[in-house]
Amino acid sequence: MSEPPTETPNLDDALFPGIDRDRLFAPATASHPPRILLLYGSLRLHSFSRLAAEEAGRILVRLGAEVRIFTPSGLPLVDDGADASHPKVRELRDLVAWCEGMVWSSPERHGAMTGLMKTQIDWIPLSEGAVRPTQGKTLALIQVSGGSQSFNAVNQMRILGRWMRLLTIPNQSSVPKAFQEFDEAGRMRPSPLYDRIVDVMEELMKFTLLTRDRADYLVDRYSERKESAAALMARVNLSAAT
Repeated sequence: MSEPPTETPNLDDALFPGIDRDRLFAPATASHPPRILLLYGSLRLHSFSRLAAEEAGRILVRLGAEVRIFTPSGLPLVDDGADASHPKVRELRDLVAWCEGMVWSSPERHGAMTGLMKTQIDWIPLSEGAVRPTQGKTLALIQVSGGSQSFNAVNQMRILGRWMRLLTIPNQSSVPKAFQEFDEAGRMRPSPLYDRIVDVMEELMKFTLLTRDRADYLVDRYSERKESAAALMARVNLSAAT
């Protein structure tokens, strides 16, 4: 057995200090309830994605979270003449900035998340000023289906969560034949499918509490430190030259 090579001449040692264990394992300091935003993907009067999100919200409140649900009615299509000043867009972006974690709950339609769900996600910017609104925040995923169980929508949303640098938890919920799982009052009936949503919300809370005090460090990247250092050096050299 040979020893692995250790030379790393391409690394900038000043920007690659290694793992800061004190920072990574520092005790949590935030004491406020975790702030969780819920998004759902259907405006139907009896929207099962909304009902599933509301059940998730009740569980999160029992677990000690502060929960807000965004109502997407009136949210314009992206690139249809509206901009960030639109009241519904501003409301959504303010809620994303406020939260420390999110739940996305979408129906599966034509083998994918709904257009309404994607529109909400598309209105969330990857950067706003010097802030990345989703970076390092936690995410849990739920989908509801009218037929047999499927994972197309949650798989799609998981890809988007990774792209937006959200800490997407491993567990997820898929509710088949959703019309059988909710009663006339809109409450989910006791079942293993309900228990799975409980599991997912418990996991979301655990990940949120574990990471929110160190989210900035968890998503801190060498390549971005290097890029920032180069930009700073360019500005310094430009100032010196002028």
